Amino acid sequence: MSGATSTVAAPAAPAEPAPIQTGLNGANSRLARVLRAGKFAVCVEISPPVGPNPEAIQREMNTLRGYAEAYNVTDNQSAMVHVSSLAVSIMLMQAGMEPVVQFTCRDRNRLGLQGDLLSASVFGIPNVLALSGDHPIWGDHPQCKAVYDIDSTNLIRVIRMMRDNQVFENGKQIPRRAPDFFIGAVENPFAPPFDYRPIRLAKKVVAGAQFIQTQLVYNVPRFREFMKRVVDMGLHEQVYILAGVGPIRSVRVAEYMANQVAGMDVPESIIKRMQGLSKEDQAKAGIDICCEVADEVRQIEGVKGLHIMAVAWPAAVPEVAKNLGLYPRPELEDDPVAEAQPAG
Repeated sequence: MSGATSTVAAPAAPAEPAPIQTGLNGANSRLARVLRAGKFAVCVEISPPVGPNPEAIQREMNTLRGYAEAYNVTDNQSAMVHVSSLAVSIMLMQAGMEPVVQFTCRDRNRLGLQGDLLSASVFGIPNVLALSGDHPIWGDHPQCKAVYDIDSTNLIRVIRMMRDNQVFENGKQIPRRAPDFFIGAVENPFAPPFDYRPIRLAKKVVAGAQFIQTQLVYNVPRFREFMKRVVDMGLHEQVYILAGVGPIRSVRVAEYMANQVAGMDVPESIIKRMQGLSKEDQAKAGIDICCEVADEVRQIEGVKGLHIMAVAWPAAVPEVAKNLGLYPRPELEDDPVAEAQPAG
């Protein structure tokens, strides 16, 4: 024998399993089906009450039923304590009305966010909107600590991972099945720096956003400029954009929005138009302005729907929808959501 020593090759490491590709894309969402069918979509905002008042929630649901594809439930709106978006979204599901549940990064770390996403999926909630959330300093608990463990763009990424790859943010597999969501985000065309807003939108699209709801539009020229940039970047072909519109109930509300709400652009011409009018005529002017703005923005290339936000004024939504010819909502073939249309 020679003096050579033999070596035994170490066993090959097991191959890493291929990432799961679920193929889910939010197909259970009626909002998604309407948009994918090329129809003009409508969402309506619902604001949960401050107190545990299910009767108030039911009244608002009764007022708004049938006027939208989906109902966007705010999450501690304006950094003030309200009944949770998840609770009201569950009520909507039980009533046959499709919710868009909101989750803010302000109030939860990634553990809490993922737990709430799983909970929403348990109840079949098909749409989710990811937001950073207004800082508590602007709300009714300015002393509380904001979480912001992740921002809204990273929350979009987490939701996409949970749905597309059936994994949590830490890479651990979700047992049995993945949650299926139509993933939404928000964008504010009126917040400086203005040139950055389309770029920020692009980042959310890359992260996984499938639809975008914008801040309330009153400055149409500025919004048109924003949308031109969006179209130039080709983003309108990658994401569905719903423009935010809403009636202003009084000149006092208009002045508050113009002077006290960050990122809101209410032109002086709107305030002057409402000044000197009676209370009833101010409300009428507010609805007229909303419809005029909506008529303009829905003609802008890339706008695929409207998100109607009638802050503390849900009774105005039916009139706005009817004036715009957006009621009744379109029917879809084989639509599993047979939502009753209100009379009138």
